[in-house]
Amino acid sequence: MKPNQEQLLWMYKHMLISRFFEEAIETIYMEGKKPAFNMANGPIPGEMHLSNGQEPCAVGVCAHLTAEDIVTHTHRPHHVAIAKGVNLKAMTAEIFGKETGLSGGRGGHMHIFDSAVNFSCSGIIGQSLGPAVGAALSRVMQKKSGVAVAYLGDAAANQGVFHEALNMAAVWRLPVIFIIEDNAWGISVPKRSSTAIERNSDRAAAYGMPGEFIPGNDPVAIFDVVGEAIARARQGEGPTLIEIETSRLAGHFMGDAEAYRPAGEKDALQKLDPIPAMKQRLLEQDLLNDTTDAALIEEAHAIVDDAIQFARDSDYAAPETAMDKVFI
Repeated sequence: MKPNQEQLLWMYKHMLISRFFEEAIETIYMEGKKPAFNMANGPIPGEMHLSNGQEPCAVGVCAHLTAEDIVTHTHRPHHVAIAKGVNLKAMTAEIFGKETGLSGGRGGHMHIFDSAVNFSCSGIIGQSLGPAVGAALSRVMQKKSGVAVAYLGDAAANQGVFHEALNMAAVWRLPVIFIIEDNAWGISVPKRSSTAIERNSDRAAAYGMPGEFIPGNDPVAIFDVVGEAIARARQGEGPTLIEIETSRLAGHFMGDAEAYRPAGEKDALQKLDPIPAMKQRLLEQDLLNDTTDAALIEEAHAIVDDAIQFARDSDYAAPETAMDKVFI
């Protein structure tokens, strides 16, 4: 299953939007946090987890999805939220803690929820899995269309919920695709020190489902493999486990000193940045030139700038409404 010209350009554009968005958030996040870093200060308080480098994992999957398909994600969600079509203005306002945010500013960047496109995420490790399986079950029981995609990090594959979710999805042949974004690190612990096997995709065999490993952080390869898995799910052929080799170009969170990384690792990863690689692919295929590339870059910056300005201009919720929307 190969992407057509429109899909390739869509993937590149959304990779740009995601990267420019995170670069803007990174700059704004540090406002008020210097010279002594204090995550409580500035217009965006709290932790911040950036997904730059992992953009292929978003676009290669979401290019196949519609608004009725369900996506659950992790504490590092921006790239997938953008590719799934989450309202960027409302998402940005949510990150700023503003009343115009998706949850009125009460959830922050680790708890983005947009029912219009069926996207949600959680700050708890492995907690994308259960909701995705439940959503897929609901679709089957109600005889509705749509698949569920659960994203998780490589370390989450060692949680009990991972095995419970895969087992249930396999027993009931549910339309779920489990996507492991393997960036080789669980916070500061390397995968080789926490996981007994080299590839988590091999664990699929224990649950009688296909398991696929996609090397190289390649959005087109991801598109190909995931497209086949989604097609199987839509045809009632059950779940698939897919492990994607990707790169975390930043630290685990903003302010992470990253002293645990081996010398030279970050420089080596920067040379594998997937956005220049995607641009070069499109240039070589004559799907992009300097003029059209500049136009896409300008458009992506404009989308991000508009969302940032909307969030800055929005008001905070009134203090007396602090508990509203929290308990239902």
